[in-house]
Amino acid sequence: MPQNQMIMGIGIWILIFVIFYFILIRPQKQKEKKLNEMRNSIDKGDTVITVGGIIAKVTRVEEDRIILELGPNRTKVPFEKWAIGRVIEKAAKDEEAVEVEEKLEQ
Repeated sequence: MPQNQMIMGIGIWILIFVIFYFILIRPQKQKEKKLNEMRNSIDKGDTVITVGGIIAKVTRVEEDRIILELGPNRTKVPFEKWAIGRVIEKAAKDEEAVEVEEKLEQ
């Protein structure tokens, strides 16, 4: 009898862990993955909002940093990529630039 109770006790803890994994841990990892994909897809000319609420235009993208252009004076300020909260507007690529990129890829 005590061995059955011990197995049931361990089984309940495993079940609780599995439930927590699918309710809390897995959705958080998926959200982080989407956020990292969004941050890695930022290009020059995009309009972004930082986690601090600053709205700015991207002027240069480096490996871990992004240079943003702020305000009417066009002040350029470096930010870490993790500080970008979301992209408001993607930069419009003109047809000629797309054609040149396609030729370079071939």
